[in-house]
Amino acid sequence: MSWSTPKDLKAQLTRLWERGELLRDGVTGNARFPLRLTLRTPASSDITERFDAVRAWAAELATAAALRVEWREVRHRVQGTQRLPASVWVDSLEDALAWLGKRREWERFLAQVAATRQTRPAVLPWLEKRPLQALELASEWPRLLAVVGWVVEHPRPDIYLRQVDLPGVHTKFIEAHRGALAELLDLALPADAVDTAKTGVVQFAGRYGFRDKPVRIRFRLLDQDLPSLAGVVCPDITLDAGSFSRLDIAVTRVFITENETNFLAFPRTRNAIVIFGGGYGWEALACSRWLQDRALFYWGDIDTHGFGILHQLRGHFRHVASFLMDRATLDAHAPVWGVEDKQLRADLPRLTSDEQALYDDLRDNRIREGLRLEQEHIGYHWLSDRLGRL
Repeated sequence: MSWSTPKDLKAQLTRLWERGELLRDGVTGNARFPLRLTLRTPASSDITERFDAVRAWAAELATAAALRVEWREVRHRVQGTQRLPASVWVDSLEDALAWLGKRREWERFLAQVAATRQTRPAVLPWLEKRPLQALELASEWPRLLAVVGWVVEHPRPDIYLRQVDLPGVHTKFIEAHRGALAELLDLALPADAVDTAKTGVVQFAGRYGFRDKPVRIRFRLLDQDLPSLAGVVCPDITLDAGSFSRLDIAVTRVFITENETNFLAFPRTRNAIVIFGGGYGWEALACSRWLQDRALFYWGDIDTHGFGILHQLRGHFRHVASFLMDRATLDAHAPVWGVEDKQLRADLPRLTSDEQALYDDLRDNRIREGLRLEQEHIGYHWLSDRLGRL
């Protein structure tokens, strides 16, 4: 049967709730009711062939909760004049909420709207845009508004999130709600208090002027004659990026490798250090201007993303040379070739001609589909030999 049943009509209201439309009215003041619902009615042939079913359908609508039925008289050649539903209405929001069982949620949301309108009206557009998410956050809403208020009163505070001193608010609370808070703060703060270059929850602190956890740079001294900690030979050292940038280590060569085992096992080399890289993203290392005066070598996987990372690094250090990322190294290690699942397709104009040729062979799958050689599979003797040739 294709005629609208009370269940079908209730589903129309449910969809309005699940899309946030009814809650949104609580922010905008939109008067949606009385609301006419879409009603599918029996055809003339149904009255002839299924008269009892049509009468039962009409009776069910007449007794359905929250519905007001408008009737019409239908003159039928067999059954005579019949009184059938022509349209159905839900007259009030209260009727709709009672039918859906959502009165308590509605009242909770109205309380959120009222509190926001009184204390932080600038963020009301967020409640209108994301009413269902707001309702899910109802128990945390007073604390979220308190955080927004604190940041408005202390724009770009240059402190750690841990130092925000509000009752019931701790670092984990702020970190757990960075997504919602970011959207609220963007509405509440003046434009000059938001660093729009920093995006996403990872850069939440920097976007609003908080101190972020320092990025750390890990490196090893490869020459035992380099000045070091007393009694320690070729130490493995980790410094925050700011401290590393202020170094001026008396080396001539700096190697960067993406694999921790390669980093730990990198051979001793005169006047050199090795840095444990971090894949895409070199902003922290770029602050170390002293590296501009050193011979810099990058050792990554021989695959499309390996060359993509090299290309990105050259955006900060134009003089960086690739190391063990050549066709000879690839060919010599054919037995340990692997597969790169999702290849990079972008053009990389900072590559040298030889690097570009190999990159094109890889991304165009001219050698083998999805070919990659992971750096940890390169033979140690091959590494040592190439180091000796530098």
